[in-house]
Amino acid sequence: MKVDIFTHIFPPRYFALLSDVVDDRAALKRWFSIDTLHDLKARFAVMDEYPDYRQVLTLSMPPIESLASSEQTPLLARVANDGLAELVQKYPEHFVAWVAALPMNNVEAALAETERAFAMGAAGVQLFTNVLGKPLDDPSFSPLFDSISLHHDKPIWLHPARQPAFSDYLSEEKSKYEIWWTFGWPYETSAAMARIVFSGMFERLPNLRVVTHHCGAMVPFFEGRVGHGWDELGSRTADEDYGAILKRMGKRPIDYFRQFYADTAVLGSRSAIRCGLDFFGSEHVLFGTDCPFDKEQGALVIRETIAAIDSLPLSEVERAKIYCENASHILASRGPDMPAVVGARPKTP
Repeated sequence: MKVDIFTHIFPPRYFALLSDVVDDRAALKRWFSIDTLHDLKARFAVMDEYPDYRQVLTLSMPPIESLASSEQTPLLARVANDGLAELVQKYPEHFVAWVAALPMNNVEAALAETERAFAMGAAGVQLFTNVLGKPLDDPSFSPLFDSISLHHDKPIWLHPARQPAFSDYLSEEKSKYEIWWTFGWPYETSAAMARIVFSGMFERLPNLRVVTHHCGAMVPFFEGRVGHGWDELGSRTADEDYGAILKRMGKRPIDYFRQFYADTAVLGSRSAIRCGLDFFGSEHVLFGTDCPFDKEQGALVIRETIAAIDSLPLSEVERAKIYCENASHILASRGPDMPAVVGARPKTP
């Protein structure tokens, strides 16, 4: 069994509402041009090429908080989560779990929606690497992390968020050549991971589990800089006492980074998956594809990710962990239905 831990979808009612809310459809042309993002028949046609393949659903970009005011986003989140829950309930042979979306520009509403979503069976929540430019370790978000990790013991799916308006150079008004996506998103994820580590979240929330998109982003490749480089935290800074942070930490910074989980959504890059496995270990890497975001509307990332994993010199024990067992562990707190992912499913009529 292959459980895809990080896929994206627009539930039907949410997609219809999104079409009404978004005035500038041209700005979201990629989302509106991918049929498998909202058309279940098209999505199942791709999925059914792999009878042992099932998905965990997260709401697609863009972040809800970027779409509307703090008064409007709670409704968007409710509609999205109701739709995600319904999809898993109606199509358990394709979708094994769903992850809640939150209106992060309204923390009070986000807390209420977290409680409602978990009561409905959400496996966890999806957070983006920044909230309208505000970092996740901002104190205003602490009650939310407490609710998710400390009170409910649920995992977080961490997705990068950066737009073309984030320029590559201060002299320019926007990013060119889609650099904001190709290199900007991995940086976003890596920076958010660092803020989580150095803000002490892993120490304050001992059960914190975060699934990082795109195989831990830059962190595995820059293991040396993350390790030996941050062992000297503060040596490059004169106006803040970062050395005190190192003294407070119970272990090396790099050891906290290894506590993150990582998916294999790297567009089929064998080397990137190998690097992620070397850094996080097979217990913390989960099969994930980023479906349906590719030029074949999901077919490419599923096919190429499986091919890359299967080409690696892994034991059957390691392969089973990556494809299914780690997902079972992450999703275990969602209820007794998780064992049902094991076994084949019939073709969609």
